[in-house]
Amino acid sequence: MRGARVLLLLLIACAECAWAQIDETEAVKRPESREETHILGIVPDYDTVRNASGVILPISAKRKFWLATEDVFDPFSFAISGIYAGASQMANQYPEFGQGAKGYAKRYGGAFADQAIGNYLTEAAFPVLLRQDPRYFRMGPTSGFWKRVGYSASRTIVTRADSGARQFNFSEIVGNGVAAGISTAYYPPSSRNADEVLEKFALNVGSDAGFNILKEFWPDMRHKLFGK
Repeated sequence: MRGARVLLLLLIACAECAWAQIDETEAVKRPESREETHILGIVPDYDTVRNASGVILPISAKRKFWLATEDVFDPFSFAISGIYAGASQMANQYPEFGQGAKGYAKRYGGAFADQAIGNYLTEAAFPVLLRQDPRYFRMGPTSGFWKRVGYSASRTIVTRADSGARQFNFSEIVGNGVAAGISTAYYPPSSRNADEVLEKFALNVGSDAGFNILKEFWPDMRHKLFGK
């Protein structure tokens, strides 16, 4: 119950911040096909700017929250939460949850909450509060392979402000740190320690870096594989 109250209050606060800054006249451009919003038609990729060489306008608070919502409730998120929960159950992580369907349901809820809270904090709440752009701006094939790998992985540290300036990515680092801390409210007491929080923080930031690399190279891979 305490964890549910914390999450509810957090989402209410985030929503208030967002709606206070909404530009109702913003035109939201929708991609034409699932191929443009998903890698291999499976992994969500709603927030990549594939051509970052031209003039790029900032997006509104409403759009930032919408991007996070698309990621949180994409079918892939439900599926990957199930995989994480299954791995956790096989390893008997959080033994207080028990085994069987009831134990799996608790682990699934925890895994889904981890993703949802992390996404809303790093893609919406903190980008709105700090005026940072949560999108991934692709470097493109004009640069060398390793330069692109380094660039895409480093976007967890360096990001773009709404003004277009480069900034330290407080949204990613602080957002994932706060999300890892909040998770102690809905996991068993035995997991409420610094090591557990740091492990979740590192996993979240590391996985975001990995997805950035995939976002950077997927258009090239897609062209070679499917000629598109």
